This record gives sequence, structure tokens and C-alpha cells, in this order.
Amino acid sequence: MTEISLFADKNIILGVTGSIAAYKAADLASKLTQAGAHVDVILTQAARNFVTPLSFQSVTGNRAYTDEDLWGSEGHIQHIGLGKSTDLLVIAPATANTIAKHAHGIADNLLTVTALAADCPLVLAPAMDGGMFTHPSTQNNLEILRKRTTKIVGPAEGHLASGLSGLGRMVEPIEILGHIRLALASSGSLSGRKVIVTAGGTQEPIDPVRVITNLSSGRQGYALAQAALDKGAEVTLISAPTCLPPPVGVSLVRVTTAKEMLHAVLDQSNDADLLIMAAAVADFRPVKTSDIKIKKTTGVPKIDLESTVDILSMVANQKTKQDFPRIVVGFAAESQDLITNAQSKLRTKNLDLIIANDITSKDAGFVVNTNRITILDAGGGEEALPLMTKDKVSEHIIQRVTPLIRDG
Repeated sequence: MTEISLFADKNIILGVTGSIAAYKAADLASKLTQAGAHVDVILTQAARNFVTPLSFQSVTGNRAYTDEDLWGSEGHIQHIGLGKSTDLLVIAPATANTIAKHAHGIADNLLTVTALAADCPLVLAPAMDGGMFTHPSTQNNLEILRKRTTKIVGPAEGHLASGLSGLGRMVEPIEILGHIRLALASSGSLSGRKVIVTAGGTQEPIDPVRVITNLSSGRQGYALAQAALDKGAEVTLISAPTCLPPPVGVSLVRVTTAKEMLHAVLDQSNDADLLIMAAAVADFRPVKTSDIKIKKTTGVPKIDLESTVDILSMVANQKTKQDFPRIVVGFAAESQDLITNAQSKLRTKNLDLIIANDITSKDAGFVVNTNRITILDAGGGEEALPLMTKDKVSEHIIQRVTPLIRDG
């Protein structure tokens, strides 16, 4: 995992309570640290029966706090210093006992005292066995916390430590990380803005099992959706088929064909502040689609093709009539005359920005997780970026487009 700009200079307290899921908390602490956050871990006495302070010190580079620190030389101010200096408090796993304590203001250990002293957002990831989560007492306590704007993440359903199966498993650290990103981004520069991102390669059916498609993995579009979320935007991701998990917090619209993507884009962008067309939309489709699988024994079929609809042209027409989407960013994946072809597309599609990338480069574009792009704007500006991860490319694109949204 690489550093994430959102986490730079962020102080996060990770509270770990007495659950077998405490071992997952070490992974979460590691991910937060790798993302660039300063992580202070507080272990309850019960948590220490499952994991050790040294485990967390090893992955965060910082000492882990325990109840012994509450009664040490700085005990009377330790919780104040921790609580007032943090940007976010995360309790994962959060047992039914700790949830009940915080709901009712009970402060009998370092973690619960710090939680009362903190004036930052709180994220809880419940973890408990049997029917404890669904018990009315736990549900009432969670409702109290929700009314205080506490974010409750999970739990998931599955195999529990007791051997039972049910609702109570702590969600995986990568999902908790997504919710932490949302909490940190809530007041970002795109807060209150609606952003639409398209991703992946559309598929045009030949018969029930064969399609015309392309090599797009969807990685750049999914990274753009995450980058917009990290700025606090309300993000709708219109995705062609891909194996990627959607970023936590997006509104996901799944499509398959270019026609389906057209309808989704026009519907979702009619009140959007920003549309980023990162999807690789098929330019051609079969004139006729067979309802049954074409058999090899019938010989090589002749497949006549026709052009698919030009989505960006339709968006340009909609923008002329409705002024939405306010800002439109396109992509130009080219194998020759990169800048010339991108400039032509920028003008003819009435785009605000276009992202040009050379698909013949082995270390950029489709399939790989890196990209090398040139950003062209409607005013004639041209910015060439070096090879970087698609996450970093996305952060840069969102940074470039944010002033356009604010000034538009």
C-alpha cells in the first residue's frame, strides 16, 4: 500500500478492545500508517489477552497505550492530550461492552476516557459473538451513538469464534479504511458537489457467450472515483464489467454495453458538477446479435459492425440545453498522433479538459497500474506528467479540476 494524500498530517487514534478480531486491528494499524497517518493505538486490558502492545508498535512506529498509562506520571492529562490532538477516533474491534460504555458515558479505562475527551468524529467497527449484536440492548446503544453522528461500520455475517454463524464478524480492515477515508474527507474541497465517473470497457454482444470489448481494466476510473471521494464529493461510479471492488461510499451503477452507458451517463449527469469519462467505450457493435451460441461447425461467421453512439457528443448537447454537467473531462487513449488527436477531441466534444495517454506504452495505459498522461485544457494549456501510479494520476486530475468546479 502506498501513501495517500488524504492521510498526510492526520492523527488517528485506533482503539482496540477485547475480541478475537483484535488481530485484524494490527493490519488496520499497518494500513493506516502506510497511507501516511500518524497512528496512536490504545489497547484495553481485555484486548491485551489477544494482542500485545509490541505488535502495534512494530507496525506504527509509535508506542501503544494501555490502562497503565492512565495511572502513570502523565495519567491525569494523557487522555486529554490524546483526545484533543486527534483528527479521528476509530474503535475496531468494538465489543458490546465498550459500545455500551461509550453510549452511556462510562469512562473506566484509558480508551473510554479518551473517547469522552475527544471532539473528533468517531468510527466504530462492532465485533461480537452469537446474538449479542442483534440483542435489543446493543441495538439501543448503537442507535444512541448514531444519533451522535457516530459512524457504525458493519458487522458482517459469517463464521463466529463460538462456531456459530451469524451477524457479528468485524468487517475487513480494507473496508474500514474506506470508511475512515470518507470520515476524513467529509469537509473536503468538493463537499456538496456531485461527481460522475465512468470506468471499465463496455461489452457489445455477438451471441450469448461472445462479446466485442477492449483491454480496459477500469483501474483509472475507479481510482478517479476514490480521489473524488477523498475530496468530499458525492460520487456516482458508472462501471462496465470489471473485477475491481468499488470504492467505499460510491453510488455504483453497473452497465454492460455502450447504449446502457449512454443512458446512465445522461440520467446521472443532468445535475452533476463534474463528469469524468474514463471508460473505454466500444466504438463498434455487431449489427445483429445471435440469440443462440454460434457453433463452430456452422463455419466462420460474418459479423457486420455499426458505430455505437458517441456519448460525449450527446453529453455536449445536454450541456448546451441544461448547463449540466458543468465540467466535462474526457480521455483520449491513442496509438498514434497522441496530442493532435486529443486536441481534436477536446474541441469537437466541447470538453473542459482531456487526458491523453499513449496505449502503445508497455508501462502505461490499459492493464497495468501505472499511467503517463498529458492534460490538455480548453484554453490551449498542456501539462505532461511523468509515469506514476493511477492513484497519483487521479489525485492530480481531481486537483486540476477542482478550481474549475468552484469557479464555474
